[in-house]
Amino acid sequence: MTSVQRIRRVACLLLVACLLLALPGAREILAQGKTDEPYVSKAAEAILLDARTGRVLFEKDADQPVPPASMSKLMTMIMVFEALKAGKLTLDQKFKVSQDAWKRGGAPSGGSTMYAELNSDIALEDLIKGVVVHSANDACIVIAENMAGSEPAFAAQMTERAHELGATNATFKNATGLPDPGHQMSVRDLAILARYIINTFPEYYKYYSIPEFTWNNIKQQNRNPLLKDYPGADGMKTGYTKEAGYGLIGSAQRDGRRLIMVIAGLKSINERRQEAQSLLDWGFKQFRTVDVYAKGDRVGQARVWGGTQRHVALLASGDVRVALTPQEKEMAEVKLAYTGPLIAPVEAGKEVGSVRFIVDGITVADVPVVTAAAVKEEPSMWSRAVDSVFIMVFGS
Repeated sequence: MTSVQRIRRVACLLLVACLLLALPGAREILAQGKTDEPYVSKAAEAILLDARTGRVLFEKDADQPVPPASMSKLMTMIMVFEALKAGKLTLDQKFKVSQDAWKRGGAPSGGSTMYAELNSDIALEDLIKGVVVHSANDACIVIAENMAGSEPAFAAQMTERAHELGATNATFKNATGLPDPGHQMSVRDLAILARYIINTFPEYYKYYSIPEFTWNNIKQQNRNPLLKDYPGADGMKTGYTKEAGYGLIGSAQRDGRRLIMVIAGLKSINERRQEAQSLLDWGFKQFRTVDVYAKGDRVGQARVWGGTQRHVALLASGDVRVALTPQEKEMAEVKLAYTGPLIAPVEAGKEVGSVRFIVDGITVADVPVVTAAAVKEEPSMWSRAVDSVFIMVFGS
């Protein structure tokens, strides 16, 4: 290894620079605004939270165990998604439709079904679509039997795993959410599971936005009312039984912030739709979108090793807008993060890091930064060696 290579190696092993910015106007811009009036919900139980931070914006009897109806099918899907991610299952794997699944969950049942045919073999991906879009009870039972041997065994696994995920009020007696005295969850449990799916399985969360699905030549629409006319909505699951009333888990995204809401115990389909939209509207009003930087604004500088200049300015690669609640604005930190020092030659306009907006230790926005100018390599090996000593001793 040559001396130049050793110098470069030392420079490359230096720490990632994560510098708290004290930029003109940044903190003043963030410190503004107050929340709107408190929300009054028509739902018997409700919760609204931020998907990224987990911060609860509104709750009403959120820990009260209630019959979740088909909303509990989120846990059925979590069991599937985890098995897929672990490589235990594949989307094209075929599951057989048993007599019990067909009779209790299929066409003869008169309930929510994908009309799976008795003794047919169905690919797991189609069963997932059946559960998510059709709320298909037959698909849930087929999945349970093929994954655990029986639906009761699968339900016991669901309960154990839900508790591990923090849904401590959840008890499952089946994979469908059909009425059972012991089958209960709180709306907080459901919100926890919804957030887990959204943040952990983005590749599978996409199924919840499918507007319709056809199986056995029968087309059925997604029952989630938010998908039809609520801007930014892309999931998740409805639920209804006579005992539970009308419920809905919904998620929507605006200005880079995603909300998750769960409502339960509504009296009608229309009341459910109106309450879901009203709660989300109130939630999004809690955020104030702040224009922090315009494209090309200088946000900091980076150290350059072995260059004709020791530093290069870093610019916002685009307009930087972040949506924060008033409470978040008070806690927000703005940090510039880049792996440094940069090694000359450095190209102009090269993406080298990001500006991060951090609230309570969680990044709520991450915007790339680019170099403002090119920096040529210092031709003198001696100068580069001296530069390395400066970086190792002084860090700059």
